[in-house]
Amino acid sequence: MKTSLGIWALGPMITRFVPMGYQPEHTNVSTATKVRRAVEGLGDLMDDYEFHYPGELNPDNLDEVREALDGHGIAAICTGLHTDSRFGRGGLTSPDSATRAEARRLTRETADLAGAVGANMICWPGIEGYNYPFQTSYAQAWEWFIEGIAEAAETCAKHGVKLFLEHKNSEPAMKIFMRNIGMTLHVIHTLRAQGITNVQVNMDWQHLIMNGESLGEYAAVLAAEGLLGHQHANSGWGTFDDDNMVGATAFMETIELALELRRADYGANGEYLGFDLYPYTEDAVAAVKRSVLQWNFIDSVAAKIDDVALREAQSTKDAVRAYEIVYAALGA
Repeated sequence: MKTSLGIWALGPMITRFVPMGYQPEHTNVSTATKVRRAVEGLGDLMDDYEFHYPGELNPDNLDEVREALDGHGIAAICTGLHTDSRFGRGGLTSPDSATRAEARRLTRETADLAGAVGANMICWPGIEGYNYPFQTSYAQAWEWFIEGIAEAAETCAKHGVKLFLEHKNSEPAMKIFMRNIGMTLHVIHTLRAQGITNVQVNMDWQHLIMNGESLGEYAAVLAAEGLLGHQHANSGWGTFDDDNMVGATAFMETIELALELRRADYGANGEYLGFDLYPYTEDAVAAVKRSVLQWNFIDSVAAKIDDVALREAQSTKDAVRAYEIVYAALGA
């Protein structure tokens, strides 16, 4: 499968405790400069790149960024409402009609830019939610949310590109509306009932791990429904959106995911393994490179698993036999 990198991995690594970032030398660096740094350091390990609109990619810097890409492409363009203070109480779900209209305008523009460059669009609605009980009119907010996502999907469809939805349980909104795979499927099936069929799922691995959701199981379920659209590869401890290097934790779960992606023939239709990393104190290029190499190893283990024997073991839920087969692939 093709690889892509979210260019945000090369920023100053800010946190609420260190607002200047752990790597302040990368503050106020242009997107094109970040791209050149990534392309020079990663070369052919990375096929294409991902950006947020309008902060990282917009019509004003598009030509400069394309030149810096040096033949690499734009894999996806992501919504960026969560970085705009105007949408602190929601964008697509803001109770203020003018704010809501502005959020929808920016979301449509994201879809238009994605379509113009031939990239798919990713929507992670991290600002759409609430922080307190009794704060929100839930049914009304969900109605607005579905309307906004439908409009984005229809705009993508006009350009012949897809919209990928990415869930997460919290941050920046403490309770994000679309906070698990079930609510994501609720959105997609509601849109399908309206005749909108170009919406799939972007699986952000750490977002699933944070929820206690199974990487391999959900990849298989989504693939069976034709909804496995994109991957954001990373790892973490499971309590926060660490966006650590691939394979640093959840190692066995990642091997199982690699196996299920192989079973689904993921990548055969141009799907990406997108790396979504936030290396707070590590050299970003080195962390990305290590993630790619560790994924390649994990995928090579999955390729060595005797799938016929494993399916036989799974047919009787024989966990002991299953692990014998998996560990044989690891060299035991």
